Amino acid sequence: MKSLNHTWGTTPTERQLVFPCDGLLPNPDDSLFRGVTIAASSATVFRWLCQMRVAPYSYDWIDNGGRPSPRELLAGLERLEVGQAVMRIFDLVSFETDRHLTMRMKPRSQAARSFGDIAVSYLIIPSEQDCCRLVVKLIARYPSGARGRLMSVLLPWGDLVMMRRQLRTLAELAGAN
Repeated sequence: MKSLNHTWGTTPTERQLVFPCDGLLPNPDDSLFRGVTIAASSATVFRWLCQMRVAPYSYDWIDNGGRPSPRELLAGLERLEVGQAVMRIFDLVSFETDRHLTMRMKPRSQAARSFGDIAVSYLIIPSEQDCCRLVVKLIARYPSGARGRLMSVLLPWGDLVMMRRQLRTLAELAGAN
């Protein structure tokens, strides 16, 4: 069984789901799962996920240059197109309105050189009226050599801290709408 740094907030059943990112990196080195229940409709949660095109919604002083992530929905960000930048370091590779956003780290970027090849899906699972689960799967192929060994230890813990904050922030914002 994977530890908390690999499975925070998710159930064994959720971890068995097929995620859109699964086909992007054959034989990944690692899989991380994160999940949160949100007291909002799938449509509202999806709109907030679209906001990640302009901000990460985690610790802004670390990964957003100190700029605060918007606390209100910005018009037009829900108009998605494959290839758009998300959180500055990812490209949108697929989406289904009110269901998922799937992205992959920009190739040949500094982030990719540091962390490796990463793909991630944010999957919305309706559970009851105006309530849903947001379950995230991140898959990684680490760089070779010492950097990859280091990332295999650091990435799960760093991602746990950052994504837990991100999901809680998105849940709070979506639940307030």
